[in-house]
Amino acid sequence: MKLSDRQEEIIKLLQKASKPISGEALGKHFFVSRQIIVKDIGVLKAFGINIISTNKGYKIGDSKNIIRIIESSHEDKDIKDELNTIVDNGGVIIDVFINHPVYGIIKKDLDIHSRNGVNNFVKSMDESTPLKNLTLNNHFHTISAESIEVIEKIEKALKAKGYLK
Repeated sequence: MKLSDRQEEIIKLLQKASKPISGEALGKHFFVSRQIIVKDIGVLKAFGINIISTNKGYKIGDSKNIIRIIESSHEDKDIKDELNTIVDNGGVIIDVFINHPVYGIIKKDLDIHSRNGVNNFVKSMDESTPLKNLTLNNHFHTISAESIEVIEKIEKALKAKGYLK
């Protein structure tokens, strides 16, 4: 299972909303039941998205940064370049995770803000196997940035390099 387009859109709607959005309203928007939305919210929370459930609906927790989950695929030799592309364009790499067909979600918090952080992470991987190798190079990163424009710039740069799925 991967993050669905609907789950990505739920994040975007909640980020843009000035007030909480009910599960029922989200369900109507996506033509699914409220129960499906509750499941989607649970998955997003498991991925580390700060979604708060209120009596009036869901909202993104207080944060100055925009958060986005990206799906990526590349060879081991491209790990450093992928991560540097994110930080060079103003992003923070919050984590890396996979959705393994047997073991489910396996996640590693990263909190990488700079090339120095990328270098330290890559060095720490010298004697280990990257998570992405367990899912044929497919993996996800939760990234954050100060604005939607920065997120879009990061995505454009990653797409140009062929890293985004």
